[in-house]
Amino acid sequence: MNTSTRIVIPKTVTRGEVIEIKTLIKHPMETGYRRDHRGQVIPRHIVKRFVAIYNGTEVFSADLTQGVAANPYLAFSTVAEGAARSVSNGSTISAIRIRKRSK
Repeated sequence: MNTSTRIVIPKTVTRGEVIEIKTLIKHPMETGYRRDHRGQVIPRHIVKRFVAIYNGTEVFSADLTQGVAANPYLAFSTVAEGAARSVSNGSTISAIRIRKRSK
């Protein structure tokens, strides 16, 4: 399964303005403890770390565990460093980085 992230950011910002960034990570967050309909263990598959980079600077990070539900929602605030417009393609922004590990 591919991991994708939906990101909601203000359409325009002003330097010094506090902005809220909302993210929804499309991911099953399988713990490795469940079994499928045949009784086989579903392999562990979770997002371990979420990092948000803004203008080359890390502004938010979170370490996630198997206790986090599928399709995790994260929201955080940061201060705008300058006037800008959203450059999202509608589903992802390259400045948001997700690292996932199977084990």
